[in-house]
This record gives sequence, C-alpha cells and structure tokens, in this order.
Amino acid sequence: MKNIITNRIKSLTVSCMILSSISCEKFIDTELPYNQIGTNEVFSDVSSANAALAGLYSELWSSSIISGDVTGSAAILGTYTDDLNCYAPYIQNGLVDLYNNVQIPSNTIVYNLWSKAYKHIYYANSIIKGVKESTSISQPNKDRLIGEATVLRSLLYYNLSQIFDDIPYTDTTDYIYNSQLKKISKVQLMAQLENDLTSVLNGLSDQYANQERIYINRKVAELLLGKVLLVSEKWNEAENLFSQIVQSPLYVWETDLSKVFNKTGKHILWQLKPANSTDATKEYLLYNFTTSLPTTFALSDALVNSFEQGDLRKQSWILPTVINGKTYFRPMKYRNPVNSNTTENSVVFRIEEVYLLYAESLTQQNKIADAKVFVDKLRQRAGLAPLPSGLSKENMINRIADEFRHEFFAEMGHRFFDLKRLKKMDIIALSKPSWKSFHNAFPIPEKELTINPNLNPQNQGY
Repeated sequence: MKNIITNRIKSLTVSCMILSSISCEKFIDTELPYNQIGTNEVFSDVSSANAALAGLYSELWSSSIISGDVTGSAAILGTYTDDLNCYAPYIQNGLVDLYNNVQIPSNTIVYNLWSKAYKHIYYANSIIKGVKESTSISQPNKDRLIGEATVLRSLLYYNLSQIFDDIPYTDTTDYIYNSQLKKISKVQLMAQLENDLTSVLNGLSDQYANQERIYINRKVAELLLGKVLLVSEKWNEAENLFSQIVQSPLYVWETDLSKVFNKTGKHILWQLKPANSTDATKEYLLYNFTTSLPTTFALSDALVNSFEQGDLRKQSWILPTVINGKTYFRPMKYRNPVNSNTTENSVVFRIEEVYLLYAESLTQQNKIADAKVFVDKLRQRAGLAPLPSGLSKENMINRIADEFRHEFFAEMGHRFFDLKRLKKMDIIALSKPSWKSFHNAFPIPEKELTINPNLNPQNQGY
C-alpha cells in the first residue's frame, strides 16, 4: 500500500502546501477545520484522486477500527468480551479496564477508537466531496471513487454504531456543523447506511482493481449492506444479497485450513495490505510470543475450551505455548515474521462469513434446514460432524454463534459484533462475572461530551 501512495505522492504536494505548516501526516486531522482537502488541486485528475483514496486505505491498515494491532476492534473487543486475556501493563491506556469490564467514559482506548473512526469518516467525506466537485474526472471513475469511499465510511459507521449504539452521522466536511452534531438512533443510522450503500452499488464493479483484492468491489458493498439489513431485521433482503455473493464465480471455497490466510485465496473478499512488501501483518506482531510472557493478549481458556473435540481449527490456528510452567494460547492464523512475509495480508472479509450470515438470515425466517447446509460447510472443513436435523430456531442461532466464534476468533471484533447482532451479549457473563447488561455498548467518550454537549445523554450505566 505504501508503494502505491509513493508512486503518486507528487500529485498531493500542492495539497500539503495549501495546508502550510500542517504536515501530510496531519492531512486529515479532524481537530482542525481542514475544508481545504476538497480543493481542485487534490482532485485535478483521476491519478491524484486514486492517491487520496489509497491514502485512506493505508490509514485503515495503519491504525484504525479495522487495523490488526492494539488500536483495532479485534484486540479491543476480543479482550472486552471473552476471547482474549489481557496481559498489558495496567497503565497502558485502559486495556486492563476493558478486559475487566470496568471501563469509564475517560478511558483513552475508547476515546481513540471513537476519534480515529471519525477522523477517517472525515477523510472519506473529503474524498467524496472532492470527487463530486471535480470537473476533470470521468463519470465512471467518479462513481468508482465515490463508491469505494462511501463503503469505507459506511463500514466505519456500522462498527461505531454496534459499539456505541446511538452516534452522530455526517456526510459533510463543514467543521462548524460537525462540531455541533447530535446523535441519531441506531434505527435511523441503519436506514441511512442502507440508502448510502444502495446508492453506490451500480457505480462499483464486481471485478477487483488489484489481484490481491485490496480495494473495495461491489460484492464487498453488498456484504456490508447485508449486515446492515440484518441489524434492521430485513431478513429476506439480506438473504438475497448473501445468496448473490455465495453464487458469484469470483469466490471459491478454501478446503485447506492452512491456506485460509494466504493472500491469494479466492475465498477472500477484501484484505488490507501491509505498508511494505515483506512486512509482517499487524496481527502476527500483536500475538507473537514464544519464549517470553505475552505482553498484550493471549487466547482465553473460555475460548480454547469451547471447541468441540476434534475441531481442526483449534489444531491449526491455536498454538499452546508453555512459559514458566504455564500454558498460554497464541492465535496462529498469521505466521510470517518481520521481513519474511510474502504470502499474507490482513483479511477483513472472507466467504466463510458470508456463509454464516446467509445461514443467520435463513434461520431468522425459520428456514432451518436451508441454513444447516451452510453451517455444515464450515463444520465439514473443521473435521466435525454435521449438525443434527430438526434443530429449533433458537438452537440454530446458538450454533451459528458458536461457529462464528470458532471460525473468526481474533478477527475484526467478531465475537462482540456477532453476539450484539444476535442479541446474545449476556452470554459473556458466564466467563466474566463482572459483565453487566449495559456493557453491550461502550460509553460515549467523556472528552467528546465536553467538547460537544449535543452528544448527551451519556449511554445508560455510565
């Protein structure tokens, strides 16, 4: 990703000069009114517009709500729920408080999660505005650029709404307006995201712009739209979208567990590319402990013990490591070390998620036998027997939740997002006695409430 930006960086020089003493690193910082980002110079041609969009992709890989490091939802929500034990020092930005479910509105991790997401939303809005106003970019390229930026923005909003419930929405770069935003309900936000995503589908192609699938295509947009529809309980509409993705010849089921995180896999819908060609993924760096004690996270006993006997995912993707006589469990989905990575990117969406979401949409319509087919597909690859026939709707939902956990642990905050969508969050109390029902939403950061009182009231329980 970094190489892509480097090849085009000259086209952004004028834009950084406009911002005077503000560095390119601060190019999209929302703490200042950077309305200049939408200038004609930045979007004078498709090459510079592509560079601006590539910069957003790079930001998302580097440090964001979908980044694979400690700033991302996989780590934060994994330890907040019951999949990751936290071994970070207590003073390290509130991670331990999240792990113990005793967070407070001043928690810096919570604030950073919120503020970075809105920074990236602002970046996306700047791209959309600049492309729309450009007089030199062709309409097909406009549709593609606006479509990709809109999908990225929608993903950020979707994740934020699942974490914080009611949140502010904006599609403008007007700093004064944005500084006074009020929250809208999750119902309203899902309706807005449905409209946003639907409006850009026709401008996106199914074909990928890069063979490594590091850019958004139409099927990624359809997947995200399907997830929005599930939250809105529009089961049949979601089913239709997931069916289209599953039937697409673009995607091929990967039967070998050892190849699921190989970047060339045709089961991958979208992935984030490391900055340099041989960089390790952030996930590898975060969970890499071998002879010394983990300093961030290890898999919880609750997760490890929840696998059925013989589940090949436990054997292939979890490495028991004995240190000082104690066994720690390390995620082993990503395996390539620093300066030796030529086969792994950070996977955001893969077809296995679509299978389970498809099964979920069918189950919600009482099409249990149809749903079973897709759940069994994952179980078969994991070396497990098919689910029994005749399961009730509630039992099938529980089995789908289990499959999500065992397939997607340490990935993209799945445990939190899946339980939240399935209305199963209180199951966390079984392994974390400090869990309370109001913990299914984070508090609005105290700093944000101070800056903008329109964001009140604070979430219940905080």
